[in-house]
Amino acid sequence: MMDYSSLLSEAAVSLKPSGIRKFFDILAEKKDAISLGIGEPDFITPWHIRDAGIYSLEKGFTKYSSNAGMTELRQEVSKYLNRRFELKYDPLNQMLITVGGSEAIDLAIRATVNPGDEVIIPVPSFVCYGPITTMAHGVPVYVETKAENEFRLTPEELKAVITPKTKLLVLPFPNNPTGAIMEREHLEALAEVLRGTNILVLSDEIYAELSYGRKHVSMANIPDMYERTILVNGFSKCYAMTGWRMGYVCAHADIVAQMYKIHQYCLMCAPTVSQYAAIEALRNGDADIAMMRGEYDRRRKYLLEGLRELGLSCFEPRGAFYAFPSIQSTGLSSEEFCERFLMEKSVAVIPGTAFGKGGEGFVRICYASSIERITEALSRMREFLKTI
Repeated sequence: MMDYSSLLSEAAVSLKPSGIRKFFDILAEKKDAISLGIGEPDFITPWHIRDAGIYSLEKGFTKYSSNAGMTELRQEVSKYLNRRFELKYDPLNQMLITVGGSEAIDLAIRATVNPGDEVIIPVPSFVCYGPITTMAHGVPVYVETKAENEFRLTPEELKAVITPKTKLLVLPFPNNPTGAIMEREHLEALAEVLRGTNILVLSDEIYAELSYGRKHVSMANIPDMYERTILVNGFSKCYAMTGWRMGYVCAHADIVAQMYKIHQYCLMCAPTVSQYAAIEALRNGDADIAMMRGEYDRRRKYLLEGLRELGLSCFEPRGAFYAFPSIQSTGLSSEEFCERFLMEKSVAVIPGTAFGKGGEGFVRICYASSIERITEALSRMREFLKTI
């Protein structure tokens, strides 16, 4: 009989399963449930984008693309970044089309991190950065951001964890799960700490278009930071294209060349039909972004007001489509709150601890859902709070 304990990768075995998935497994069994858990737009991909994908299939454009992605798509990404964020990248040497933003993050870490290198990861944040670092035999160094700082990474917090082994800083802003953003002055303060070091920055900007009341600023916009920044973005959140699995990464040509090799061996290329749809999104999708962002903003304000009326404190999220209220006043842990709320009232929200230890006492609520569903969820939460 095979002894699989001796055959499996120690790095893989050491990984903990996502703290999010089990709530979705329970949710699937509850017919009357409301999910404010999954971080996915409730909008359908706009028709003109879907139509471009359908047209490519009708025309039989179903072959592999170049490994780096279609030249036409990379050119459109370059124009988009310049138009929307005043960032200039050479589409031929500084850019790679990836299978979602997740692959871009994986490539960036694997192409830069050597065994023993330290990767600074502000938390609470998206769940993949630490496990990918571990799989690359790097060392995750978690920095607990604080509600009193609106969950921003401060220069003092950054400086305190830098060591001679630090290779990479992850900047996950606008942030999942907190909705926090980093404004220009905050990025400039971090840049001051980084100048004179060889530390790279992995800037995950998948929610860049979902900033409310102000324009998103990238670390690559900050003087002296362009050369050290690896920018990750994609189509999932701003164009409601999660299932199309389309992302991209932009960086110095020397870094992209190494990511390109890993991408070649692992995935060959991003789906061709999705690339044709992405070209259409970039050329004609600005109005779609504006419409969806406006609706998310309306829901954001509505949910925030509702939570505060229920007596739950919540700092104002200024990006992405999540609120991160404190549930400490209930006396329940984040895990207990979410499990009971789901089992007793059939509403799914995610415990803050799924995104790092510092998330204890908070829950993530996704407002990428209709006002009607948010209203019903708040009503059920009111009843639930009465039972605690």
